[in-house]
Amino acid sequence: MTFVAQMTVGEALSLHPSAKWVFAAYQIGGCSHCAMSEEETLEQVATGYKLPLGKLIGDLNSLLAS
Repeated sequence: MTFVAQMTVGEALSLHPSAKWVFAAYQIGGCSHCAMSEEETLEQVATGYKLPLGKLIGDLNSLLAS
């Protein structure tokens, strides 16, 4: 299984525990007023934070290569 845009944040965190560090590197969910929901998709998170979706997915998928 790989990370895909339609995957929820919760599914991403379940797929690989180090996904939280990728999110932290993008400063996603770092404080209480800008926390992401585990029900949001990766695409929704990228859109909401104005992040390049392809890069976010690529960085997450790089976890699976190691």
